[in-house]
Amino acid sequence: LLSPESSVSVSAHNAVVGLAKAPGSTGLWDKFSFGPEPSALQERLFVSEENVDGFLGAASCPSPCSQSALESQALIEVLDVTEDRIQIRVE
Repeated sequence: LLSPESSVSVSAHNAVVGLAKAPGSTGLWDKFSFGPEPSALQERLFVSEENVDGFLGAASCPSPCSQSALESQALIEVLDVTEDRIQIRVE
C-alpha cells in the first residue's frame, strides 16, 4: 500500500477507506479482509467478472459438477458497478 495516498472518511452512517497500491504492485485486487483485530478478520471479494462467475457457479452447482454441467453454465459479464447498483449481462 502507498501510505500517503490512502485515506479514511467517516460519517454517522458510513465509513470509507481509500487504498492506493504501491508503485511496484500490479494487477487487480480480488479480495480484502477487515475486522476489529487480526484474529477476527472477515473476507470480502471485490466485484469482478471472475468473482461473480465463481459465486454464481457455486450457487448453481454447489457439489462437484460434471464437465457437461460446467459447459452449459451461463456467461456472466460485469458491465457497470456504482455505489447504488451493479449491472451484469447473462448469456
